Amino acid sequence: MKQHQRRISVQGRGRGLTDITDAVNQVVRESGIETGICHVFLQHTSASLLIQENADPTARHDLVAWFDRLAPENDPAYRHTLEGPDDMPAHLKSAVTSVSEQIPVHAGRLALGTWQGLYLFEHRRSAPRRTAVVHILGE
Repeated sequence: MKQHQRRISVQGRGRGLTDITDAVNQVVRESGIETGICHVFLQHTSASLLIQENADPTARHDLVAWFDRLAPENDPAYRHTLEGPDDMPAHLKSAVTSVSEQIPVHAGRLALGTWQGLYLFEHRRSAPRRTAVVHILGE
């Protein structure tokens, strides 16, 4: 059994989804692992990871809009407001999604479905640089 681990840095573009499939597949290729599992862990609390539709961008747009309705800015019930009106909603969105994903590795690539991509889901309006740990285990 072989292991490979590398951190990747993703420059966000502000609120929304950024496709990181190619960056993670590059780490899988570097690993030389043909069959196994790839675990991706995002080291942040106001962004998350999603496996989502990769063909029609309107699906991603609607997803972001739905999350904005689910956790709106400037809710008077929020007490955590020092970092701006988008911070607490970002934490809530991260809490109901996930900061990690596990994807099988098959033939040296992520075994995602035809219409699936791996996305960094940025919940803040700003465009911070985010870091993810990619860990591959297999043969």
